[in-house]
Amino acid sequence: MVNDASLGVSFVCNNIAEYGGDPNRIYLMGQSAGAHIAACTLLEQAIKECGEGESTSWSVSQIKAYFGLSGGYNLFNLVDHFHSRGLYRSIFLSIMEGEQSLHRYSPEVMVQDPNIKTAVSRLPPIILFHGTADYSIPADASKSFAETLQRVGVKAESIMYEGRTHTDVFLQDPMRGGRDDMFEDLVAMIHANDPEALAKDAVAPPRKRLVPEFMLKLARAVSPF
Repeated sequence: MVNDASLGVSFVCNNIAEYGGDPNRIYLMGQSAGAHIAACTLLEQAIKECGEGESTSWSVSQIKAYFGLSGGYNLFNLVDHFHSRGLYRSIFLSIMEGEQSLHRYSPEVMVQDPNIKTAVSRLPPIILFHGTADYSIPADASKSFAETLQRVGVKAESIMYEGRTHTDVFLQDPMRGGRDDMFEDLVAMIHANDPEALAKDAVAPPRKRLVPEFMLKLARAVSPF
């Protein structure tokens, strides 16, 4: 899946201008497993770029920033948690093709390897969003990864949303309409150096509610996430 994600990023980097996009404003974002896969993709690409004779079709330097939402970045710390949630250890390790793969697919562990220090230095700014009431992947997963990245010299931060679950921040909250904390934080970062865009954001009308509140509460109550 990391290879598939890399192919997708490569397509965007090499074709964005043809679709009216700005090659200088490419951001990468993933949620949950997508956040984990995207982080692995970035790190593996950085490692490839430091290897001799490695052929690459895109560069981490083309990514202006990476946003991770409700992700897990250290599989060693999550195996027992997933087991307690019903994704049993044996099944998870089978999906991961054995315990030996946990190191490779744990970016929080990988970035601490002094042998890839140069690759780690190539990583773009990393911002991690997480709800404090997330019981699918604990919020500490993002806090710990951000702190580890900071220790190894990567520009990184984690932003917590009090009382938000695994899906609130990207599903229920946007459907409520009105103020959406994560969306506003995200847009503010993307538009940080664009006064014209910030001015438009300031006068943008409030977003409309898409779903009645009782349906959102019901969805939250029955959701396995």
